[in-house]
Amino acid sequence: MIGKISGRLEWRGAGEVLIDVRGVGYIVHVSDRTLRGMPAVGEAVSLFTELLVREDLLQLFGFPTMYEKEWHKLLTTVQGVGAKASMSILGTLGAEGVARAITLGDARAVQSAPGVGPKLAQRVILELKSKAHTVMAMGGGMMAVAEAGDEVIETVAPAPKRAAKASDGAAEARAKASADALSALANLGYGTADAAEAVARAAGDAPEADTATLIRAALKLLMPKG
Repeated sequence: MIGKISGRLEWRGAGEVLIDVRGVGYIVHVSDRTLRGMPAVGEAVSLFTELLVREDLLQLFGFPTMYEKEWHKLLTTVQGVGAKASMSILGTLGAEGVARAITLGDARAVQSAPGVGPKLAQRVILELKSKAHTVMAMGGGMMAVAEAGDEVIETVAPAPKRAAKASDGAAEARAKASADALSALANLGYGTADAAEAVARAAGDAPEADTATLIRAALKLLMPKG
């Protein structure tokens, strides 16, 4: 299975790119958000990939981080959510936005993705709300952006460190803070679903908050009312 692809960006189109790897061109389907963040044609590029295998079709889907790839895999476990719908949701909300929407039960946010109706959006919330924390807890260690190089890796390997863009670093810091806060609340004995919801609410109110701030805010939300 192809888990990562690196090479030179030869072409970019609507929802897909062509990456040249030592003379072999790979068509990789990407979300609009990923496409906007890719370099200019002719520059080096790297993406983590998921290979879709059907009887008459092979398709590669590309993601800038393993965190986003894991969300794609989780989204496609929902009945009615294929690869296209998953890419639409991720392209609209981003991995962090998907995590927050599912944890908070925000079906309208999921429905804002093109091609996703109200029934499907509600199904995503219902089927994944109890599972979201498993991917959220991975966030801090899976936010590294794939480093460009001229190679195809057949098995998934940890993404090497690189000098990240400011936006990449901020997203990684937010994901790590949320994951660390979630872990801390679990260690305090809070249920994973309740803890994940509290952390998501706290992160939504203060996106730049560090781990300690998130823990304090989440604890206030978890305190019995009245």
